Amino acid sequence: MSENAFATFSSTGLRHVIIGAGTAGVTAAETLRHLDPKAVVTLLDGEGEQPYSRMAIPYLLAGQIGEEGVRIHREPDHYKKNGIELLTQRAIAIDSRAHVVTLADGRSLTYDRLLITTGSTPNREPVAGIDLPGVHTCWTLNDARAILAHIKRGARVVQMGAGFVGCIIMHGLLAQGARLTVLIRSGRMVSRMMPPAASAMIQRWCEARGVEVKGRTQTQRIDRHGKELRITLTTGEVLPADMYLSVVGVTPTLDFVQGSGIDIDTGIVVDERMRTNVPDIYAAGDVVEARDCVSGRSQINAIQPNAVEQGRLAAHNMVGQTTESAGSFACNVLDTLGLISSSFGQWAGIPGGDSAVLEDGGHFRYLNLQFKEDILVGASCIGYTEHIGAMRGLIVGQHRLGHWKDALKENPTRFADAYIALVEHRDLYSHAAPLA
Repeated sequence: MSENAFATFSSTGLRHVIIGAGTAGVTAAETLRHLDPKAVVTLLDGEGEQPYSRMAIPYLLAGQIGEEGVRIHREPDHYKKNGIELLTQRAIAIDSRAHVVTLADGRSLTYDRLLITTGSTPNREPVAGIDLPGVHTCWTLNDARAILAHIKRGARVVQMGAGFVGCIIMHGLLAQGARLTVLIRSGRMVSRMMPPAASAMIQRWCEARGVEVKGRTQTQRIDRHGKELRITLTTGEVLPADMYLSVVGVTPTLDFVQGSGIDIDTGIVVDERMRTNVPDIYAAGDVVEARDCVSGRSQINAIQPNAVEQGRLAAHNMVGQTTESAGSFACNVLDTLGLISSSFGQWAGIPGGDSAVLEDGGHFRYLNLQFKEDILVGASCIGYTEHIGAMRGLIVGQHRLGHWKDALKENPTRFADAYIALVEHRDLYSHAAPLA
């Protein structure tokens, strides 16, 4: 850190180190600066970039924004001006006893409070040829740069994976003029956020827009012949391609945590204050398992609103302001080539639960409500974009529906009416008659 740039901020106070400069990390850094003006706040960006939002990458691929549009803050001196020391270095180890973080360049940073917000890393397909030229992932800004540098109009692109990330990048690929073939091992698009009927509807939408979808298959090997890739599938079919995209999910980035004593399940386990089991170490964002506000289970809910809130909560607790989380929330809103789909809470339902389904395949509209007794615990929908906040409010609030459950089973689209009656005007609930 330069001697003068942070003198105003760091003359006294704690030293806060944040590993990871995504949304959760930047939110935490700025919150810490606001709450603790005299503290030292150091933010580590392991990608060697000015912090950016991954959610903006599909717009970059589509040519709708330039690189400046993906930055969380466009001003290059934003962090310096706000007394945040931004280091474009990767952490490789944590000594929790000595309160020291070791960096890839050999330096060490001491800390009083440490926050881990490293997000996720793309999964690597265990197939021969995955390191060949022309094979890419699509997760980082560097990945997007590589794709844009090599994709040309008419390029044959084979994409393995049709989960959330796989679906949101399709628009960018088609906008660049690609001829796109998508492989799905499970046979269902976005199977982790949509029931089978909804997955099939999304697939039909994509196929109608020129995407070839091949279900129940995956890549067996990748070979290169001159400038052409040849993708051998488990079915035996061989696809010629100019580019291969491996988009098969992500895993929390935890390599540097080994040996630190931090409790890890699928992600870093935290309590309601974003504390880990190790004193003075906190975690937030896609790297953590936190209590889900609907199911009560500890799980990863990797969405930006959770990351922002967890980063803010961690910062408050790091400076000693006891602030507890109400729980994270499973919520996904997906734009697949213009078709909007959403899932909330326990969208797949619970054992012994009840449901209400409305399906209009001709107009690409679908609505599925899931109940536990007379409580709405989850929902999934396609084509319904208005009043989605009311659906979310009913699920998060775990409101007893009473007679409104019968109304919703008869007409699931009335979720906004139920929310208004039960939440915004509670006096109506006690007088509500069963609706025909």
